[in-house]
Amino acid sequence: MAGTLRVSVDTGGTFTDVIGIDETTGAIQVVKTPSDREDPSRALLTGIEKLLALTEADFGDIEMVVHGTTTATNAVLEHEFEGIGLLVTQGFRHVLEIARQSVPDGYGNSFFWVKPPRIVPLHLVREVPERLTFDGSVYRELDEAAVLAAARELVDSGVSRLGVCLLHSYANPAHERRIGELLAEAFPDLFVSLSSTVLPEYREYERAMTTLIDVMVKPYCRTYLDRAHRELRRRSGDLPFLIMQSNGGVVSARAAGEKPVTMLLSGPAGGVIGAVEAARSAGISDIITLDVGGTSTDVALIEDLTIRLTNETVIENYPVKVPMIDIATVGTGGGSLAWAGPNGALKVGPKSAGAVPGPICYRQGGERPTVTDAAAILGRFPESLVGGDLVLDTASARAAFREFGANWDLTAEEAAAGVLEVAAADQVAGIRRVSTLKGRDPSAYTLVAFGGAGPLLAAEVADFLGMTSVLVPPNPGNLSAFGLQVTDVKRDYVRTFVRQVSGEVADEVTSVWQELERLGQDELAEEGVNAARVELIRGADLRYVGEGYEVTVVVPAGTPDEESLTAVTAAFHDEHERVYGFSYADKQDVEIVNLRVQAIGRLHRPKPAGVPPATGTAEPATRRPVYWRKAGWQDCAIYRRSGLGSGARISGPCVVEEYGATVVVPEEWAASIDSFGNLIMTRRSA
Repeated sequence: MAGTLRVSVDTGGTFTDVIGIDETTGAIQVVKTPSDREDPSRALLTGIEKLLALTEADFGDIEMVVHGTTTATNAVLEHEFEGIGLLVTQGFRHVLEIARQSVPDGYGNSFFWVKPPRIVPLHLVREVPERLTFDGSVYRELDEAAVLAAARELVDSGVSRLGVCLLHSYANPAHERRIGELLAEAFPDLFVSLSSTVLPEYREYERAMTTLIDVMVKPYCRTYLDRAHRELRRRSGDLPFLIMQSNGGVVSARAAGEKPVTMLLSGPAGGVIGAVEAARSAGISDIITLDVGGTSTDVALIEDLTIRLTNETVIENYPVKVPMIDIATVGTGGGSLAWAGPNGALKVGPKSAGAVPGPICYRQGGERPTVTDAAAILGRFPESLVGGDLVLDTASARAAFREFGANWDLTAEEAAAGVLEVAAADQVAGIRRVSTLKGRDPSAYTLVAFGGAGPLLAAEVADFLGMTSVLVPPNPGNLSAFGLQVTDVKRDYVRTFVRQVSGEVADEVTSVWQELERLGQDELAEEGVNAARVELIRGADLRYVGEGYEVTVVVPAGTPDEESLTAVTAAFHDEHERVYGFSYADKQDVEIVNLRVQAIGRLHRPKPAGVPPATGTAEPATRRPVYWRKAGWQDCAIYRRSGLGSGARISGPCVVEEYGATVVVPEEWAASIDSFGNLIMTRRSA
């Protein structure tokens, strides 16, 4: 591959995936390398080095690097809470302890529910004398000496990360900004996050939690991003280094380091974007994505190729209010451990073998059977993975499953088949969360399967749900990295503006939108985006008067200023009907809660080359025994995906192998290749 390279890197829990696209030819090259938990920048650079060696290019040929990661999410999941403090308005020290009155679903009686560990224990929360009213007016001036004294106490107690969340700072950030200045001068090594910067919205608890999660991941994310950026500049000059956000857009590494809470779920976001592009190329508009990695499965429902965002997400029982692609996650992946539950039931996940030690068959010290081990001993995998870099030890995996199956008087093969069935059922549960529970019939959608383990169980998952079509994109193991290549620069802005909708507030609403738009234009200009490529989308959070929660809608494109409030109100009635099944149009007054603007800087998107047409009947590269839960061992055709041209057709039972993933086609299914290289499976009995 010669010419200018666009490189994207997706860091997961087990592997770091790298994809390079030649801007001249559209040719794509992919590599995988083990992730480095201690310093993700090392795996990022190692992956790029492997890509360049494979393409006979060097760092000077790189045009840009785009990066997505689960680093921030993992820090929350693993409760890395040490050394975090909080400053609040005097009288509000217990904001985290009180939290919300509601009890999570599944705990009908709060007696059985235990609150999750607080990110900041009460003894590391300090009050500062100051007070703002709801409209931002100063009721009590900030006591700067008290701020410094409180900060000194926290630093002396071991605090290295400090969140600041003052009452009503969304309406007037002056006090918080002054605290930021004081802390920067007195404690230059202290990491600080201000709620008025992270989330300028009302609802104190959610604002405090989002701010604390931001400061919690800030040292880790900023440090490794800075390290990676410095090394890239040293080798490649001042090339763009962009970071995927949870909203499906990218920002500069500097901006991401300043507000790393926006990086939560950034890796899965890239996968959803890549899946939408694959579906678009195949002429499919309604899909459910199935992204199965080493530790988890991420699913999303997409209608009319439109990605929906949510402003309210819960990660490990902690509320996070930043715009994110609406993704549901379940703790089942290729590295998920199989185990016997307390009642003797066979369980899979959520604990994972991770990158180290990994599955038993990886020969890295793993001792407990995993989903990957189950697939290996059932003949679903070749003798080695990742282009031959990872030679599998199926004998050790089989011995482990022989012992594991003895718990239920099962053979090693029966136990392994059971593990795959339970893993598929767990993935089905995740899909039902985004479909059935929201009034959508999954059988009306095409399943888009990707990630290293996505195509492994895709047909079985589809059978569970009555789905008859599965799409496996080219290079499914690296699709999240590909999705990073086909996104845009995005910034989200919000302003709390609680008013009842009426003609009297229309001008004020327009003024706030215009102010947020100017902010977006200025910040995108700082990112180097040409003004002609900037798109501004207005939105609002609305609710009926008396409701406790709001619905987010956007203003239709091209709506004049004077019609925007009317248009967004009409959109609210329609969205309320879609989400809840009813609306009160012309029956109940509507209230504005927040006004929003999304600023988008359109980037040039590469156009990957298609695949050549098939030259005849598809011929298997080899054959080998594969175990099926109902039929047992069968001699099956094994195809190389690189040998399947456009128009090729194959029938199950068979296996299609490629770098980074394996597609399993059961007996009831057939598959074909389209002109863009998508493998489309259809159920023959349908």
